Amino acid sequence: MVALASGDLHAPRARPAGDRRARARWTTAVLMLLLAVMGAASLTVGASEVSLWRALGMLADGETLPLRDRVILFDIRLPRLAMGVLVGAALAVSGAVMQGLFRNPLADPGLVGVGAGAGLGAIGAIVLGGLLPAGLAGLVGIHAVPLAAFAGGWVSTMLLYAISTRNGRTSVAVMLLAGIALGALAGALSGILVYVADDAQLRDLTFWGLGSLAGATWAKLAAAAPLILLALLATPFLARGLNALALGEPAAGHLGIRVQRLKSAAILTVAGATGAAVAVSGGIGFVGIVVPHMLRIAVGPDHRYLLPNAALLGALLLVGADMISRTIIAPAELPIGIVTATLGGPFFLWILLRNRAVLDL
Repeated sequence: MVALASGDLHAPRARPAGDRRARARWTTAVLMLLLAVMGAASLTVGASEVSLWRALGMLADGETLPLRDRVILFDIRLPRLAMGVLVGAALAVSGAVMQGLFRNPLADPGLVGVGAGAGLGAIGAIVLGGLLPAGLAGLVGIHAVPLAAFAGGWVSTMLLYAISTRNGRTSVAVMLLAGIALGALAGALSGILVYVADDAQLRDLTFWGLGSLAGATWAKLAAAAPLILLALLATPFLARGLNALALGEPAAGHLGIRVQRLKSAAILTVAGATGAAVAVSGGIGFVGIVVPHMLRIAVGPDHRYLLPNAALLGALLLVGADMISRTIIAPAELPIGIVTATLGGPFFLWILLRNRAVLDL
């Protein structure tokens, strides 16, 4: 009996039921590997026959790349790949944060008004851009639409935050209802602008609304990357609070979580990441809803593992969707929002049907 007890003391400690840390680490490693492979494929596949491997082989042999190959690889495909990684990570992580904040699996970054506000800003820049003074129009140049989209997203978010905050406390329920109302108002104003737009502007509005990474440049990447990266670096600090918030706000407060500070930080983080992403890529749907659901099946609801894996899977999904969008009807290009909706819509319906008893839908 003593020997048995001694053996028990030295036996490896069993992991508690439901512990998915090992699976989460494996998921992270697999997603990083897949993202590296997908990135290499994105730099190789396209309407042009320029190949990453051929370019690397030439560089290894000391040869000089032709100017055409350098332009395609380093000025077109590489910034587009980097933009896809950042935008996909931003949308997916924002969706995971919003679902944790609202304790609702159907929550989406659009609930904070970023999408509607950014859309209104972009539509205003496209339709009314010709009314700007010549000096100002020359100053902002091709960045007018991204800047207006980002400004619109931030203004709508700050307005929503002001409406839902009273006596230093933010009501999630009021925020949800106010977000719906502001989204409807922004949609109505956008409709008025669309109504007065000419044919060329309507075409631009259509393609912006469906989303695309075709306009990715190093200048746009430099403008969006700091905000997105700052938001992504801030989200791990929200993980503990979001885990506690799943028990309810009173319980989270008793666990030492400053709930109001958590809400403010989460809203500002989502606004910054999604506003910057929408500003440079247009409207891309389903990434923020589908990716967190896919990962909860694999790694569980713990935000310490959910958030970093959401960044990786969101980046992987968007880079893959971008490859499909620019090759399926090459040399033409399909808007990436159509691809994500086509892939994400059926998958999301499958999730709902599979979990409708749990979700009580």
